[in-house]
Amino acid sequence: MAEPMDPSLLEGFQAHFNMERQAHATYFGAAIWMGERELCGFSQHFNDEAKGEQEHAAKVAEYLIARAQTPELHALEAPDQSWESVYDLMSTAFLTERDVTTSLQQLLMAAERVGDTRSTVFLEPMVEGQIKAEHEATHLLGRTKFADGQAAALLVIDNELREGVSHPAQLQ
Repeated sequence: MAEPMDPSLLEGFQAHFNMERQAHATYFGAAIWMGERELCGFSQHFNDEAKGEQEHAAKVAEYLIARAQTPELHALEAPDQSWESVYDLMSTAFLTERDVTTSLQQLLMAAERVGDTRSTVFLEPMVEGQIKAEHEATHLLGRTKFADGQAAALLVIDNELREGVSHPAQLQ
């Protein structure tokens, strides 16, 4: 028999599961928007991000099932596809990552508060990975802000993304 789960913690997991699904839709919409503008590197980046969010949702669903819980699929909002600029889209991406990070951190704190060690062990590496993802989103937001809408600068970033270079500089 699966270990029971605190009702408030379960509610948090359900909300986070659907947040990951919404993030998938947001990033898939972003991939389409970038593709429509022939920014292939940005489009591929957001397609990869969408796949990652879908994998995260599946991971949470699998965890809930392992705990004898039913993942609840809530209706998703249609993602925004009316950004004014690459910078505006990148701002949306950063806010999405920030919100997912906050949700995971709150879920981890809730698991610790109720003494659910199994959930704590499950969530800790997710929080660590999410902090890294938020850092990368911050990096790309900063790069696009610095580009200031200049086509040549955005094409340089697009080319870097196409080549798989999207990580912040490391000083080690």
